[in-house]
Amino acid sequence: MKLNIRAVITPLKGGGAPGEAARHARRASGSRFSLSQTIFIATIVFLFLPLLVLILYSFNASKGMKWTGFSFVWYEQLFLHSRDLWRAFWNSIVIALTSAGTATVLGTFGAIGVNWYRFKLRNYVQTISFLPMILPEIIIGVSLALFFAGVKIPLGLLTIFIAHTTFNLPFVFLMVMARLDEFDFSIIEAARDLGAGERQILTRVTVPICMPGIISGFLTAVTISLEDFVITYFVAGPGSTTLPLYIYSAIRFGVSPVINALSVVMILGTVLLTCLLRNFLKYIAAK
Repeated sequence: MKLNIRAVITPLKGGGAPGEAARHARRASGSRFSLSQTIFIATIVFLFLPLLVLILYSFNASKGMKWTGFSFVWYEQLFLHSRDLWRAFWNSIVIALTSAGTATVLGTFGAIGVNWYRFKLRNYVQTISFLPMILPEIIIGVSLALFFAGVKIPLGLLTIFIAHTTFNLPFVFLMVMARLDEFDFSIIEAARDLGAGERQILTRVTVPICMPGIISGFLTAVTISLEDFVITYFVAGPGSTTLPLYIYSAIRFGVSPVINALSVVMILGTVLLTCLLRNFLKYIAAK
């Protein structure tokens, strides 16, 4: 009897036949550098190595690519002697925030309306709303420039604002629609049973539930607006230079290390903003 029990217990010990998890662990430890890991490392190096070079040469004492010593001279030049650059930077910030805010409001209410209501042109509205996302930017820029010329709107910050709102709208619309697709409409029925009106349902139920998609759409719109060059080039006028246009005009005479310093400041600002918003978005999504 003892021999039989021992025969049953022995395979269950560590010295017995390895399980499926043990075989996978041994296989993973045996191949230290697999093809997927190599591709991943190469991709990370490809993406971040230019940023590291940019950060390094923002502290170079000379303008050229030859390292001549560590210096903060370009940061001093950036903060104390670059008035035109900061004017272009603040133009970009104002346009990005205002156009993203407008696109967020329009895209949110448009997504809610298309998702809630059934009407004849519903499919056409969805298709047309995605056209600015699909069409090449040069076509959008030329068409908007011709439109502004036809209605006799002078090119400037106003036309840049209208253009950025136009191509930001589909991104917000798409993100809010994705959030609404996961929406439990029994909550709406429960709110109606409790006596809530349409406005109360919209402001106290629908919008708070869609808030992660709304914030994500707003941040995406801000990012796209800040980095856009092609469309802005066609609809900008005198005195409405944005940061991408300023950098484009500056690099025709060679890349200035001041641009490197500004890029480092923007990278740090983006990382800080991302860290601050990460937990906030998780908190909203959990609600």
